[in-house]
Amino acid sequence: MAKEHSFDISAKIDMQLFKNAINMVDREVSNRYDFKGTTYEVNYNEKAKTLVLIASSDNKLDALKDIVITKFLKQGLSSKVLDELKVEDSSGNNRKVTFKVVDYIESKEAKKITADIKKMKLKVNAQIEGDSIRVKGAKLDDLQKVIKMVKEGEWDAPLVFENMR
Repeated sequence: MAKEHSFDISAKIDMQLFKNAINMVDREVSNRYDFKGTTYEVNYNEKAKTLVLIASSDNKLDALKDIVITKFLKQGLSSKVLDELKVEDSSGNNRKVTFKVVDYIESKEAKKITADIKKMKLKVNAQIEGDSIRVKGAKLDDLQKVIKMVKEGEWDAPLVFENMR
């Protein structure tokens, strides 16, 4: 049995699930009655990590956003994966919203998470390692308490727990 156990907290996204959700959005919107005869676009730019939604009106844009979030949740992705950057007018009297795809924990938030873990006064060590936070401890029960506390917190990043050893 291992003397020290660990796990990682990160904000990695399963890109295959993400792309599946985007494809499902496109299929659903093309079949919906309220979108018949209207313009809409769902564009994902993998290099820039942006998602752009274009619709003919604000109401259609809100409906499109709801469909995207619903499909993400059905695929097991967090709604925090998308961070809305701007809503603006587009060509042809359309409305356009641009989202940034969040797949990292900001350093400020990572420091707050590690500080909150240290405040628990358990015998665990939380350390920031690149894009993730490694939490080590001798007892699995302590690590599970840390996971529970982090899950209950309100964080900006879509946190994922992985590599439990």
